[in-house]
Amino acid sequence: MTKIDKVLYTGKTHTTGGRDGASQSDDGQLDIKLSPPGSNRAGTNPEQLFAAGWSACFIGAIGFAAANQKVKLPADLAVDTEVDLGTADGGYFLQARLKVSLPGIEADAARALIEEAHQTCPYSKATRGNIHVELTVA
Repeated sequence: MTKIDKVLYTGKTHTTGGRDGASQSDDGQLDIKLSPPGSNRAGTNPEQLFAAGWSACFIGAIGFAAANQKVKLPADLAVDTEVDLGTADGGYFLQARLKVSLPGIEADAARALIEEAHQTCPYSKATRGNIHVELTVA
């Protein structure tokens, strides 16, 4: 396990009520209701939040990879992330799919960017070896 040498940022939230609750950040920028997946109640769920965070982080990692590979990224770069909550062996688990859209970049170059991003993205590092992850080029 890698221990951080220098903390760059700490996200802080206060959550009550679990999947039927609410969560707020210490700076007031995040103030959301939570609801169980598929309940059609007001609010989001942890899987959606995880997918949004991973997508945003992954785009940053693609930018880092593009700078290393001297590739100009398209303005309409996008990542569609799906995070599944499911069961196996009597327990709950996650799995994820990241579909990356890099319009105007050839498939091999796009794949190289995505593979490098997957090695540097902190969310990818946190999940590596822990959940099934599929990466595809849109």
